[in-house]
Amino acid sequence: MRRRYWGIVAGIFGVTAILNIMAWNSRAFCDWYVDNLFPVWGHTYGRLSDLSSLSIGEMMIAIAAVLIVIAIVLGLVAVIFILSGKKEKCRWIRPYMRIFVAILAIVCLIMTLNCYMLYHSSTFEEKYLEEYMLGENEYSIEELAELRDIIVARANTLSKQVPRDEKGYVVYEGDMAEEAKEAMMALGEDYPQLSGYYTTPKAFSASEFFSQQYMKGYYFPFSLEANYNDVMYLANKPATMCHELAHTKGFIYEDEANMIAFLACIRSDDPVFQYSGYLSILTYINNDFITSIDHNKEIYDRHTKVSSLVKRDNVFLTPDAWEQVEEKAVIKTETVKKASMKFVETNLQANGLEQGMANYSEVVGLLMDYYVCGVDDVISREVYVAELNASH
Repeated sequence: MRRRYWGIVAGIFGVTAILNIMAWNSRAFCDWYVDNLFPVWGHTYGRLSDLSSLSIGEMMIAIAAVLIVIAIVLGLVAVIFILSGKKEKCRWIRPYMRIFVAILAIVCLIMTLNCYMLYHSSTFEEKYLEEYMLGENEYSIEELAELRDIIVARANTLSKQVPRDEKGYVVYEGDMAEEAKEAMMALGEDYPQLSGYYTTPKAFSASEFFSQQYMKGYYFPFSLEANYNDVMYLANKPATMCHELAHTKGFIYEDEANMIAFLACIRSDDPVFQYSGYLSILTYINNDFITSIDHNKEIYDRHTKVSSLVKRDNVFLTPDAWEQVEEKAVIKTETVKKASMKFVETNLQANGLEQGMANYSEVVGLLMDYYVCGVDDVISREVYVAELNASH
């Protein structure tokens, strides 16, 4: 029985190792997996996790934390027994450790299948935009300035059209999660990998804690769920939902998930979704523009100005929400933020993204491919320049 147990566990670890080796060495294998096998998980246990209104992935993380603490404590107890010559007393510890190792093997396999292998498949740009790809930094400052100005202009316009409460904050009437799913399914008509069934985005139960990490959303590979921070400012939620849903379709890179979310939102008929889409990329493109003009204030001031209303809406949390977060905080926000950023940075780099967190901002390059090459009528240069001229 014991031999069979270790054989199964070793087999799982072995399969996991083989899959990782193949993923790192064969893009064709990963593309085949993403196209043919990965969707199966979403249509099977992805549907099962969707039956719960609570985040299954979040609960799994909490359970895992408890199991790890127990394993560490029992491990220390076992060491004490062994050092004191009472090795026989470790017998009652062994069953737990066997279960723990088996769970660890399964977790490693699921993470490989639903996350790590995705990093080595073809990107959104390579699959659908290869004929338009410009290459790194091959667009001009003038083109970047044009796109930046029209995005600011559209955000300024939409900021006056979205519904607001008595405090002036953006509000939403309707089922935002369903609208996000519909927006993504509509995008799937042009980009087949985004078609098909979508799980319903779920709010974190511990949104305050995730706020301390400055985390808007999270894709849980264990449950194939798209989760979002329910405490963050509402204007962030539509784009965040679409971003995390993009991950559930196998697009794991942050820049491409940002781009997919942007396209899904601005194609929506809902003004709140459109506004959220423009806000989601505004900071990235504005920062790139400022860097490209070497922080020259005189040049910056000659371009379309971000309205005071957009500046107010372009925040992670409102002041009231931050007060709520700090009141419930057990650990200082700065400590939680540093630990979270380090974890995300390390995870991205471990999967071949040397730029780490900077991958999020690379959405600007994708935007420029769309804009300059006219890949999509919704964001083509011809349409944008015409609108920009009309706005002046």
